[in-house]
Amino acid sequence: MPTRASSTPSSAILPLAFAGQRIGLMGGTFNPPHEGHALCALTALRRLRLDQLWWIVTPGNPLKSGAGLPSLEERMAASRRLAADPRIKVTGFEATLGSPYTYATIRYVTRRLPAVDFVWVMGADNLAGFHRWQHWRDIADLVPIAVVDRPGWRLKALASPAAARLARFRVPEGFAGELPVLRPPAWTFLSTRLSAVSSTAIRASGAT
Repeated sequence: MPTRASSTPSSAILPLAFAGQRIGLMGGTFNPPHEGHALCALTALRRLRLDQLWWIVTPGNPLKSGAGLPSLEERMAASRRLAADPRIKVTGFEATLGSPYTYATIRYVTRRLPAVDFVWVMGADNLAGFHRWQHWRDIADLVPIAVVDRPGWRLKALASPAAARLARFRVPEGFAGELPVLRPPAWTFLSTRLSAVSSTAIRASGAT
């Protein structure tokens, strides 16, 4: 387990985890965090039977402009205010890895905590563009993936190049509770109550 050194920022410390736990990893800029993030997290916790879900607040999205992005500390604080369920752990350790890419993040945690059953959790909007992520095939080989439905994205996600490439590894939604312990590649699509709230819309409205 990681230990906290006095010179190490708390945001750089991995959340406490134990062998055999089932932990979801959900990355993003969380700019700002909102109901949709919370709904996605709670859906994954329940349907995948997770012990924890980590909100990995990233320094920035390599596929998007970082102009006007609030500081990591501000976004982590806002995420903690939203994350009412104690099983949701907010962390900013990705900033210390020297890479903004999800593959490096997942490789780091799976090597650091090899006895933990990790699963990557993302929205359907991310699956639609997953084929543009660096080393996306390698990500699918590292950990199982749970895709949570988002308004207007189901058809685009399921028709995406990544979904087509990984079609034979799709797990029926009814068996989602087994996903974290399956050998990757393995993925499932989770239906849930939909929230139309998005970070983009919140920023456009000027709300914080």
